[in-house]
Amino acid sequence: MIKLDKLTKMFGQQTVVKAASAEFEKGKVTSIIGPNGAGKSTLLSMASRLVNRDAGKVWIDNQELVDWDTKALAKKLSVLRQANNLTMRFTVRELVSFGRFPYSKGKLTADDQVVIDQSISYVNLADIENKYLDELSGGQRQLAFIAMVIAQDTDYVFLDEPLNNLDIKHSLQIMATVQRLAHELNKAVVVVIHDINFASCYSDYIMALKKGEVVASGSVEQVIEARVLEDIYETPFRVVEMEGKRMCLYHTSN
Repeated sequence: MIKLDKLTKMFGQQTVVKAASAEFEKGKVTSIIGPNGAGKSTLLSMASRLVNRDAGKVWIDNQELVDWDTKALAKKLSVLRQANNLTMRFTVRELVSFGRFPYSKGKLTADDQVVIDQSISYVNLADIENKYLDELSGGQRQLAFIAMVIAQDTDYVFLDEPLNNLDIKHSLQIMATVQRLAHELNKAVVVVIHDINFASCYSDYIMALKKGEVVASGSVEQVIEARVLEDIYETPFRVVEMEGKRMCLYHTSN
C-alpha cells in the first residue's frame, strides 16, 4: 500500500496542496478528480518523488519514500507523466524496452524480451510494434507508453492525465487496460483524470481535490453523487444509473 499523510506543497506564497492524505491499495484503480488547478498532478508528483514536498509523509510498503533507493523504487513504482516528449525516433518495441531498464540497465536478456512481448500484446499493439511513434495516432502512442509502464512491472502505477487529447475509442481502450492492470495483475493504479464519467465507470475508489485540499473520497457511489460533484465543480449535476454504472450529466449555469 502507498499511504500519503498530510502532504503539502507551496509555490512561493501559494499553497498548491494542503495536508492531503490518501491510501492507494493493490488490486484497485484510484481516480483523482477535481477542477483545473486543484493540485492533482502536484499531489501525484510528490507521491512519486518527482516534486519535493514541504510537509507530510509518503509511505510505500511501510517504508518512507525518502528512504527508498532509486533503483529499488524504479522496480516498485512506475510513473507516466502528462508530457512525453521524445527527441529521438523510436519504434513501439524500442520504447517499450525502456521499461526494462531498472532490471537490465540497457542490456536486454531473453527474459526481458518475453516481458516486452507480453506488454505489447497486453495493449494490442503487436501488429505495429516495429512502426515508429511518429507514424502512429495519438491514442496508439499513448498505448505504447502504457506498454512501457507495464514492462517496468511495478506494484504501483501512476498515470497523470493519460486521456489528454484522445478520441473516445482510445480513451476506452486505455481505461479498460488500466482496470485490467489492477484487477488482473493486482497493481495499484492511480489515475489523474478530468472525465468524471470515465472515473465513474473504471474506478474502484475516487478522491477529489479542490483548491489543493481533499474534499471528497470514497467509493464511486459515495463520490459520484450530484451534491458532492456540485460542491467540487460549482456547477449543476445530474447523476443517472445506466447499466449498473453512474453517469453524470452537467451544464454550466447561466
